[in-house]
Amino acid sequence: MSKSCGEALMHLLESYGVTTVFGIPGEHTLELYRGIEKSNVRAVTPRNEQGASFMADGYARVSGNPGVCTIITGPGVTNATTGIGQAYADSIPMLVISSANDSPSLGKGWGRLHETTDLCAITRPITAFSVMVHDPVEVPELIAQAFTVFRSRRPRPVHIAIPIDVMEMRVDDDWQPYQIPDLPIPGGAVINDAAKSLASSARTVMMVGGGAQHASIEVTQLAERLNVGVIASNAGKGIVADSNPLSLGGGIISPAVQAYLAEAEVVLAIGTELAEADSFIYDLPVNGKVIRIDIDPQRFSDAFPASIAIQGDSRSACGQLLMALEDLEIKSVNNDVMSQLETVRAQQSSDYTAVERQHIRLLDALRDEIPDDAVIMGDITQLVYTGTAAMKTLLPRTWFYPAGFGTLGCALPDAIGAKLAAPRKTVLALVGDGGFMFTVNELATAVEEELSIPIILWHNHSYAMIRDGMIKRGIPEIGVNPRAPDFVKLAEAFGCPGIEVNSDAGFRQALKNAMIYAGPSIIIAFENDNWLV
Repeated sequence: MSKSCGEALMHLLESYGVTTVFGIPGEHTLELYRGIEKSNVRAVTPRNEQGASFMADGYARVSGNPGVCTIITGPGVTNATTGIGQAYADSIPMLVISSANDSPSLGKGWGRLHETTDLCAITRPITAFSVMVHDPVEVPELIAQAFTVFRSRRPRPVHIAIPIDVMEMRVDDDWQPYQIPDLPIPGGAVINDAAKSLASSARTVMMVGGGAQHASIEVTQLAERLNVGVIASNAGKGIVADSNPLSLGGGIISPAVQAYLAEAEVVLAIGTELAEADSFIYDLPVNGKVIRIDIDPQRFSDAFPASIAIQGDSRSACGQLLMALEDLEIKSVNNDVMSQLETVRAQQSSDYTAVERQHIRLLDALRDEIPDDAVIMGDITQLVYTGTAAMKTLLPRTWFYPAGFGTLGCALPDAIGAKLAAPRKTVLALVGDGGFMFTVNELATAVEEELSIPIILWHNHSYAMIRDGMIKRGIPEIGVNPRAPDFVKLAEAFGCPGIEVNSDAGFRQALKNAMIYAGPSIIIAFENDNWLV
């Protein structure tokens, strides 16, 4: 039976396992919505296309499957680019399907509605690829290429733009999904070299990142076999549980943890860029030999070139290393690693500032009250900066702080996407009073979808990190202390509860209430409240 290209595309996405799309319908995407109506795909409507891309990002982070946006050309795409950039920076799979102006007008500046002269040029720097469709016959191959990026390479966003006249063209065939290749498996020789180097090292430190989220068991077993300390990047928290005595969590911001890393003879980096955004450190103190496991070969010759480069899936590589180490004796000098790590943790704890100790008081209460598998979506706020080091994280894919792009306002829409991906899990957002205002409109989406999302709002009446930087440099506090609304009344205006808490017991009770409420709730904690000091 004949269908429009837009209809056929939605049926094809459904056959790839897509169940949810995020977007705001527009004149140029109507055929996509005809396809949504005739499929089992659910459409979720944000209040801005930026929210759509953030929601798709959050959906993908928790599920491991690509988040999908359906957006209009021009302002739909430009609004969405912040979330696309965030997904690109953090290697998150996202499929962005946008409309485009009619084919004869492309690039000519005829003054069409939502016109841009080169739509794909806008997204090309923040996608694995961005392409304009010229004929419906191209669509199945392009979708297959996108899912190849998502499932067998370093996952990053893909943008496919379809002109409105192509979107309406008739398609007679039933498009079928292509066979997608598996993740690459490393070769044996390099595994043996790495195993020998690790076994003979007097002092090894393991660093893990987001590329190892699916390899928690193998990474943990490898750390325990080698008896080495493990430092997580922002994206790697929970891969080795913080309850494991080998874990230093995401503590690289701590001078004590940096000093421990600096003394490593071998650094085993698994699925991490070793980048500034992973660690808050511009110049990581990596002085030893670097063994890198990564799916992206560009990582092997960057700022931290690999002495031994293992290209491939981190789970497979760690499993092979474990087998290669079975017959090797691990150097005994690592036997005192537990006492070394205890010393590092004690120093790290003593270095926290007074404000960070307030953050920790709240985060400890939060950890007590939420399940181990609760998902926390963090915004760009000091509470989350501290939490990256101090929040105990027990499972992979449960702590998210998108530090790569550093996009204020991401936490609420990310949490919406996460909750839709994992409706049975507790999902929370940690926000600051400044960043929350960037996407506060998405409260309407959470209310409409009846999503139980406790929003913990840290209120310090400023963009505090920037304010503190100005004070440190002797710059007047210009533009960093914006007036905040009454967040309780704001919550009520959206039709959800809002409460200011002023005691530990009050916070815990408010959190318990929020976790069973059928919608979002805002819990406001003020910096320097007596109960936090």
